Amino acid sequence: MSVEQNTLEREKQQGEWTPKIVGFCCNWCSYAGADLAGTSRFQYPSNLRIIRVPCSGRVNPHMVIRAFQKGADGVLVAGCHPGDCHYATGNYYARRRMLVFKRLLEYVGIEPERFQARWISGSEGQKFAENAIKLSEEIKALGPNRKLRDVR
Repeated sequence: MSVEQNTLEREKQQGEWTPKIVGFCCNWCSYAGADLAGTSRFQYPSNLRIIRVPCSGRVNPHMVIRAFQKGADGVLVAGCHPGDCHYATGNYYARRRMLVFKRLLEYVGIEPERFQARWISGSEGQKFAENAIKLSEEIKALGPNRKLRDVR
């Protein structure tokens, strides 16, 4: 067992472990929703690391796999509501791509709760905060992700 695994186990046993979550948020809606959550002072976990992307349709599954390899315990892809995409069809592509990708992750043994796609508009700061809290709690219940991690 490596030093990192020993540390994770010790933290988990002591209840100190907090999951690392990477959130790919579309620039136009979800990122604005996260910004609104912050300015409205809605509390959401600080362990959610937001990466701003131009559109949820631009999130490549390789980016999700890379996040898991680099130590993410969960990944959130958040975009505009279907039909509200600023690029017309980007979130439709994202929805189809992420549905298939989620099944692929399940096939390789990753719990489906670790990867989620949500549709959050720029005026839904509270919804963003609620989704972040719910995702963090679900991932915390699952424990640390040990699959797909880079072995160095």
